[in-house]
Amino acid sequence: MSPDLLMLLVFGAAMLLGVPVAFALGLGGAAGIVAGLSPEMLATLGTNTYNSIAKYPLIAIPLFILTGLIFERAGVAASLVRFAQALIGPRHGGLGLVVVLVCLIMGGMSGSGPADAAAVAMVMLPSMTRAGYPKPFSAALIASASSTAILIPPSIALILYSIVVPGVDLRALFAAGLFPGILAGLSLLLPVWWLARRNGWEDPKQGERPPLKESFIRALPALFAPVLILGGLRSGLFTPTEAAVVAVTYGLVVGIFVYRQLSLKAVWRLLGEAGMVSGVVMIIISLAGIFAWAGTTLGTFNHLAQAMLSLSDNGWVLLMLIMVLVLLAGMLLDAISIYLIITPILIPLMQHFGWNLVWFGILLAMNIAIGQFTPPVAINLMVTTQIAGIRLEKTFGWALFFMLTMLSALVLVMLFPGIALWLPERLGFVVGAW
Repeated sequence: MSPDLLMLLVFGAAMLLGVPVAFALGLGGAAGIVAGLSPEMLATLGTNTYNSIAKYPLIAIPLFILTGLIFERAGVAASLVRFAQALIGPRHGGLGLVVVLVCLIMGGMSGSGPADAAAVAMVMLPSMTRAGYPKPFSAALIASASSTAILIPPSIALILYSIVVPGVDLRALFAAGLFPGILAGLSLLLPVWWLARRNGWEDPKQGERPPLKESFIRALPALFAPVLILGGLRSGLFTPTEAAVVAVTYGLVVGIFVYRQLSLKAVWRLLGEAGMVSGVVMIIISLAGIFAWAGTTLGTFNHLAQAMLSLSDNGWVLLMLIMVLVLLAGMLLDAISIYLIITPILIPLMQHFGWNLVWFGILLAMNIAIGQFTPPVAINLMVTTQIAGIRLEKTFGWALFFMLTMLSALVLVMLFPGIALWLPERLGFVVGAW
């Protein structure tokens, strides 16, 4: 058996046996090293795990995780919901439109879909249930709308992509994700409005519109957070990693002194939670370094890329196959694991066809976003159904419906790369191909 095949089989078998993905990656890489190189090369395991996480841009990941937790607990979601309700007013589908709008804004603070799903579900589910929306529909809508968080900057997924793929400007990725993220959110609006009107959900005569001025003033500190982060990046005031520090500091100031929802004791608990979540992420990244080094040294990734090229040398055909592959992976794995497992295989294909690195990274992120609320795993759905107190299976029909609507947004970005590339080009960031 070839070392390539053994490495992939060990990884696949470990996953099927329920081994955590981090350790499955490490075991697969170690098996490939022993079979294809020599047992003495296992001495590189420590170096590879350290080198995988000893990268300055990765500091942003635990900081943005902490930012998401801070804004989730600081009462930001409630203030944004009230402001969105004041803007949209009582109408059929109004609360559904509020969900999408708030998720887009929250995505500009945390970069984490599950965090946004939890924050918005806690605030919106009771209101939507009272207005007549079925709980499975509400849970699926919040899960799908919150998935845009990995597109709207700052995005943890895009930070990781910039680490895995050499030569990508993270600022360009952040700028490129903005319009596709908004487009993905907008793709949900029309179906939500149509379904609410058709089924008579949310009677406009019974709704109450909050005062616009008062709700805007209350939401202003939350609305300023994405402006601060993106404005600082654009002006060159700070780097993406430094932006994470600014976001944490701003979130603490808002939560403690403005909304007054956070105490020092609560902040201490948040630091512990962020540490645990970040630890899981960093373990995955570190052990994936063994898999990536083994796959690169053995030529496994090039062999897999050549196998895909043997199916077709047409760039559009291969791109469609890749999108299907990533969509299926998104139904089973988290975004971090997908980037670490699949991207090294795709780099030779990106080089072969000369695909734009930024555009391709946004396509991957949009596809993974869809996977976050698509069964059977659907991490965002797990969060919202737990808060709603319903079984996950009851949401499958609605989740597949929203999957189709967001796929339409993905197809548009595939066909018209300018949707993603126009803004970073206008801002003067590097947006090149291989």
